[in-house]
Amino acid sequence: MEVLVAYDGSKPAQKAVEHAFSTYPDAEIVLLRVVEAAGGSTEAGINMVQEMLREREETVSEELPDEIAAIVGDPDIEFRTETVVGKPAREIVRFAEDHDVDHIVIGSHGRSGLSRVLLGSVAEKIVRRAPMPVTVIR
Repeated sequence: MEVLVAYDGSKPAQKAVEHAFSTYPDAEIVLLRVVEAAGGSTEAGINMVQEMLREREETVSEELPDEIAAIVGDPDIEFRTETVVGKPAREIVRFAEDHDVDHIVIGSHGRSGLSRVLLGSVAEKIVRRAPMPVTVIR
């Protein structure tokens, strides 16, 4: 079983990590980071984003294992990280579909009422678009 956790370092995302590792201890856990790219990027902008992405991936590769081990409480925990560029909801669902992910776990910022209607919700979009089960952690 492969479980995708959308991870941006926020408290809700950290709770999603905890949930994924405790609920699916035998699954392959994939932590996906989405780098949001501004629309209308030129070729130079795309090259700059690619370079930034390489640098960020190096930083994430160095720091993330310790961060996740602290969250989960196990220094030997196994997982893999992936990074994509684009709109978060779209890229999370696309990645899950392209990699035959069985389940998505995401954190929610707990927006409600008017702010949710005006600002939208990445979690809500993923729940509506994903063809596989999605668990939203608050």
